[in-house]
Amino acid sequence: MVGMVAQGLLIPFIGTTLGSVCVFFMKKELSQELTKILSGFAAGVMVAASVWSLLIPSMDNSAHMGKLAFVPAVVGFIIGMLFLLLLDNIIPHMHIDNSVEGPKSNFKKTTMMVLAVTLHNIPEGMAVGILYAGWMQGNTSISVTGALALAIGIAIQNFPEGAIVSMPMRSQGTSKLKAFLYGMFSGIVEPIAGLVTILMSAWIITVLPYLLSFAAGAMIYVVVEELIPEMTEGEHSNKGTLAFMVGFCLMMALDVALG
Repeated sequence: MVGMVAQGLLIPFIGTTLGSVCVFFMKKELSQELTKILSGFAAGVMVAASVWSLLIPSMDNSAHMGKLAFVPAVVGFIIGMLFLLLLDNIIPHMHIDNSVEGPKSNFKKTTMMVLAVTLHNIPEGMAVGILYAGWMQGNTSISVTGALALAIGIAIQNFPEGAIVSMPMRSQGTSKLKAFLYGMFSGIVEPIAGLVTILMSAWIITVLPYLLSFAAGAMIYVVVEELIPEMTEGEHSNKGTLAFMVGFCLMMALDVALG
């Protein structure tokens, strides 16, 4: 069991690492078109994962509440979005378009770009950890294959994210090795967040429906606040939309087939 959980927690991190490797093989700068496609794909995966892997299980776990089974899903979702909004405002970070958010700081641009991706990865790591925690505690509505499906889906989404972090750093003059390491370590927070969540599993199981929807809300915040604007502004927005469709369908198929 321990080995299966460890592998599941590391899979998303591996996805980020593989994406960061692109810095050794691609040009210094990602084109606007490719950035929109990658952002759209990532958004599609995260929306589908939020619905099938998190919100639906949240309501399934609240079935005993009858017609009020939606309450934990709604409450957790709102808290998750507000939590990311809070982090967005207290942690200085930079987006691909070089816009800076959060309080003023003396951080380097590269540091702030890594912090921006780290904000994404916290709820993703928690989401994987929550599903594994529920499975380890014997929750019948959560299967190990369902947790694995989410981990694989997030890893697929993390592949372009790793490239989106490392490639702009390379274009700003950072060495290929440093750009790769920055991209890779932007994903290390995911297994850490997942492990912390599992270590708290004895408490988590009592509020599992709320935590599932909390993770969903946090992920949807990232999609609406950052990924959708990146995929729709300017030219080539239709390609970003098509990439969203592909990402959404792929994650939905993964969850249904494995979950």
